[in-house]
Amino acid sequence: MQLVAWAIVCCEILFWVFIVAGLIVRYGFRREKLGFRLMAMSPVIDIVLLVLTVFDLSRGSTATIAHGLAAIYIGVSLAFGKQMIAWADGMYRRFILREQVSRERISKARKERNGFYRHVLAFLIGGALLGAMILWLGDAKQTESLLRTLQLWGLVLVIDGVISMSYTVFPARSK
Repeated sequence: MQLVAWAIVCCEILFWVFIVAGLIVRYGFRREKLGFRLMAMSPVIDIVLLVLTVFDLSRGSTATIAHGLAAIYIGVSLAFGKQMIAWADGMYRRFILREQVSRERISKARKERNGFYRHVLAFLIGGALLGAMILWLGDAKQTESLLRTLQLWGLVLVIDGVISMSYTVFPARSK
């Protein structure tokens, strides 16, 4: 497996290690600021992944799907990171601390729209990174897989948009 593919796996593991460590420090040791700092390391992990991706491409590597996935990972991490941390926080409080965690009551349609808007943000961030890599390398043959990754992600975004907005157009019936 390539350097960038391993980097993505390592970054995903590190993301959750920092989140869990932050939660343990925050609630187990009552060190809220340190816990927050540990959880705030996720953007640093994204920067490390970006540097590794650029380094690999600058060595003359032909861009692969792994390079495209690195851009997608960064976009998703930045767009959904806060939401994933809040989810992990709620799960920790609920299952480890046995607290009653109130859940925000929002309609399915609103939840789906919000998820789609985050997906659009992830696409804009990741797409900008993919576009920058394509322009930086400047070789259509070397960056062909990056362009295909962007096109496939665009198709996934359109499908997600149709499904997400269908809940607004055709709301679920009340029970």
